Amino acid sequence: MKNYAEKEKRLENVLEKLNSMSNKVIKKMSNDIDSLNLEKNQLLREKEESASNFQILNEKHEKLKKELEMIDYDVGNKFGKKKEFNQKIDELNQETETLIEEIEKWQT
Repeated sequence: MKNYAEKEKRLENVLEKLNSMSNKVIKKMSNDIDSLNLEKNQLLREKEESASNFQILNEKHEKLKKELEMIDYDVGNKFGKKKEFNQKIDELNQETETLIEEIEKWQT
């Protein structure tokens, strides 16, 4: 009987230790889960902020791109007109030279 009582006592001690260890593990896991949830929420907030910043930058990029296209168009128009103007001046100069040559021929 004594042997049976000792075994029962040892078994109870082991069960208490297991329960104690189990509680510690559960508490540690709970703390780890809470920590991971906090980290996850922080990452989600950062992701939302990054997405918002990306959207703002993308809108600014599109606006600047359109402004640049307008500037390119205006510059192209101005230089195109300047080229046409210079070409007309060259044509008039050639016609003037031809007329001067003809006038000189008539005078002689």
